[in-house]
Amino acid sequence: MKRFDLRPLKDDFYDRMLELMDKDISKGENAIFLFEIGDFSCVQKSADVIKDAGYTLMNSIKFNEVDWTIVVKKEKPQEEINKEDKED
Repeated sequence: MKRFDLRPLKDDFYDRMLELMDKDISKGENAIFLFEIGDFSCVQKSADVIKDAGYTLMNSIKFNEVDWTIVVKKEKPQEEINKEDKED
């Protein structure tokens, strides 16, 4: 498990988050990302970006008054795995 502080990127952290998932996280490994929440729109967008990239959002919590933390696993979400199994 690795932890990444994306707060310096403000609300422009999505590309960096995906780059880190792709290059620094092994398959099946978890990553913790810390970012600023601002108007809270980045919370939903980060979840959508993770899902669209094919990773599993394990947890999403408010860290303090201005920061948010998400835990992401580098594997397909369970619902997609189940769907693939049914198709086979």
